[in-house]
Amino acid sequence: MSAEIYPPYPPTLTQSERDHILTNIKDWSIAHGLAVRPAESYVSKDVDPAGALATTAPVTLFPSLFPRRCFDQARAVSKAYNELYSAISVDEGWLGEIVKELLDIDDFIENLWKIHLQVKSEGYVQSIQLGLFRSDYMVHVDKSEGSKPCVKQVEFNTIASSFGGLSSHVSGLHRHLLSTEAYPDATESVITGNALPESTSIPNLALGLAKAHSAYAKASSPAHPTCVLFIVQDPERNVFDQRHLEYNLNTAHSVRTFRLTFDNVLTYTRLEPGTRKLLFSPAHSPHKSYEVSTLYFRAGYAPSDYTTEAHWTARLHLERSAAIKCPSILTHLAGSKKVQQVLATPQSPHLSRFIPDGNSSSAILSTFAPIYPLDTSPAGLTARSLATNSETAQRFVLKPQREGGGNNVYRSDIPSFLASLPETHWPAYILMEMIEPPAQANTIFRNGELQSGDVICELGVYGACLWKDGDKPGEREIMENFEAGYLLRTKGAGSAEGGVAAGFGSVDSCCLVDV
Repeated sequence: MSAEIYPPYPPTLTQSERDHILTNIKDWSIAHGLAVRPAESYVSKDVDPAGALATTAPVTLFPSLFPRRCFDQARAVSKAYNELYSAISVDEGWLGEIVKELLDIDDFIENLWKIHLQVKSEGYVQSIQLGLFRSDYMVHVDKSEGSKPCVKQVEFNTIASSFGGLSSHVSGLHRHLLSTEAYPDATESVITGNALPESTSIPNLALGLAKAHSAYAKASSPAHPTCVLFIVQDPERNVFDQRHLEYNLNTAHSVRTFRLTFDNVLTYTRLEPGTRKLLFSPAHSPHKSYEVSTLYFRAGYAPSDYTTEAHWTARLHLERSAAIKCPSILTHLAGSKKVQQVLATPQSPHLSRFIPDGNSSSAILSTFAPIYPLDTSPAGLTARSLATNSETAQRFVLKPQREGGGNNVYRSDIPSFLASLPETHWPAYILMEMIEPPAQANTIFRNGELQSGDVICELGVYGACLWKDGDKPGEREIMENFEAGYLLRTKGAGSAEGGVAAGFGSVDSCCLVDV
């Protein structure tokens, strides 16, 4: 971690103060759905054979400190990022050139691209696309004298951007603890109502889905009752995060939703001949048919979701349909680390291709951390030299084209990891300079245990974007574009990874400070 820029925080708790906060966290969290299904290592199947139990999601006792100007910077650029990635998704020629570099060395990317080509060959029947994005940042403090903290992007997620449901509730939890004076008096100068921004990710992400649902109805004249279909994993520990969006769609927008595991796509859905409308008949009511307006993928983002050929057939089946996809195959591919690298490599000319407005492109550029390819280009050869040197590798993280956490290689582990791979596979990775966050501490409550110490925070800003492909390649009409709330994830400073679902981090909220 970098220099100390924050005031002393959080205070040391007495045993009674800690017990009081913890009791409130456990009760409030379950009462409001700030929960996950317990891991088998925490609650065994022998204890919970029906899978009926829930436990408090990993959370922090205190909202973590975050510079107000950095929070505002990340939010301000959200719509520009939505515009950028919607533009990339419709520029098949540009995206195809990027993807082709990976086809011979990454089977997962290759299979996704094959699905796109197969659907393209017979013609896409849905021109509207939805993106529920999340751009992840960390506060970076440059060691040069007089530099101000800023946010640098960790990654941009275009598929299964999770924890929008829980982030609203952890924000509410910390506000509740403040309003009931559960925090000790020593925090009064730091934690105020104005310092705890509410996260509106539940209503805003649900609004994005509702906008897509409405756009489908206007364009398609449905002949059946319509629904939004969540494509999910089984088992899914993070089910409540997803359920909160479903419940809001139903109560706030009167949109019918169903859940379907990736395994069962081919069993319970079919394509209407000619129109390729996607019809869904639920297992509990097989005599009914619903027309799927929007497919929301919370599965299918990782190779582990495709263990049989039937899984790839299912993804093709869905991509061929007339349902609006969130995301489409091309939008999924736009979120690959290779695209991020191409945009963020120093002196890259590609950003202006998609964001010609100078102010918007400058705002995006200011959030890029230096990223390099590991190919045989001049930049790639420089990166190879840095990555294979044990001293210079300390400044970097190595990332593959994967989502979901637990996939990166850090610092001193990079040279030996690369040495274990054929050099022909190195271009499947990108090399990113480590972001240096400021030092701070917190306490995480996870699986019934408290863990106190230094922590690192990662801010995710959600965005919703609905667009329609134009008649010419690279053209589109943006129908909706808005910021959709925020998420703060916090992990112990000794943990390289930060994925909550992957078992590394916790959900948190921001306590904004001026530094």
